Amino acid sequence: MSERLLAIATAHCGVVSAADAEAVEVDANGLASLVRSGALVRVRRSAYVVAVDWQTATPEQRLALCCRAVLRARAGRSEAATHQSALALHGLPLFGVPLDVVDIAAPVVRVRKPGALRIHPADPSLELTDVEGCRAVSTDTALAQVALREGRVGALVPADRALATGTASLHRVIELVHRLAGSARMAARAERWLSQADGASESVGETRTRLLLLDLGHHVRSQVRIGDDAGVVGARVDFLVDGRVVVEFDGLVKYEGAEGRAALAAEKRREDWLRSLGYEVVRLTWADLERPRRVEALVRSALERAASSRALPAS
Repeated sequence: MSERLLAIATAHCGVVSAADAEAVEVDANGLASLVRSGALVRVRRSAYVVAVDWQTATPEQRLALCCRAVLRARAGRSEAATHQSALALHGLPLFGVPLDVVDIAAPVVRVRKPGALRIHPADPSLELTDVEGCRAVSTDTALAQVALREGRVGALVPADRALATGTASLHRVIELVHRLAGSARMAARAERWLSQADGASESVGETRTRLLLLDLGHHVRSQVRIGDDAGVVGARVDFLVDGRVVVEFDGLVKYEGAEGRAALAAEKRREDWLRSLGYEVVRLTWADLERPRRVEALVRSALERAASSRALPAS
C-alpha cells in the first residue's frame, strides 16, 4: 500500500474510501490489487478497511470499522451512526444484536436497507457527537434505539457498561425511549428492561448471568463485599443470590502453568473461607448460560445446603 494511502487510513482509524485512494492517485485497479493482495478489506462499495486492523478486531470493533468506512465513503453528506453501530463506535460491548448491518441516519423519508446498510430518516432534534472523526448519535440515544428494537439483553449489555463508566444517564435513556417509541406499549416494555440495568456488572458474562438469575426468580445483588464476624472483608463476589449463595461467573479464567495453579489455589482458599461463613459457592461458565435448568438446579442445591448450615453473619 502506498505511504500516502496508509497515512490517510491512519488518520481515519484504519479506513479509507475510493475517493481517498483517487486523491493519492490509486485508481480502481490499484484498489482491487490491494484487496487481492490482502492489504485492504472491502466492506462495502467504495469503503475499505486496512486488513491488519480488520484481522485483529473484535466483532464489535469490526462493526465500528464497517461503520467508519461507510461514513467515510459517504463523506460530505449529513449522516451519522445510529443504534448498535453508534454503540460500537462509542466502544461499548454488544451481545444479542446483529453485527453485520451498519445503521446510519440520513436525509431520507423512510427506512431504506440497501444490502448490509440500514438508512434511517434523520431526526434533527437528536444530539450528535463526534467519535474520532465520525458522527454518531449520543450513547443515551443509541441505547434507547437498541432497547426499542433489539430487546432486553441487547440493550442491557451496553447499558451496564455505559452506567459503569458514567457515559450514559439511565434517566435520559428512558426519556428518549418514550420520545422515540412507536407506541406506549413499546416504551413501557423498553423502560421495564432498562430498569434492570446495573452498572456494577463488569462484563458481558456478568450481565447475562444476572439476567438469567433474575429470570429464574432469585433476588440478586452484584459485586457484594463479604466480611467475617470481626467485620474484616475477605472477598468481593460477583453475585450474592437470595442472601446465601455466592455465584461467580468464570468467563475465560484458565488455570494453566505456575501462575494458573497459584490462582486456582487462591480461589480454593477463598471459597473455603466463604463456606466457613455458611455461604455456598456456584461457579458458572459461558456454556452454563445456555442451560437455565442446570443453573437453577445448581443454585437450588446450594440454597438447600446453605439453609442447613449455621446462621450467617451480617455482611
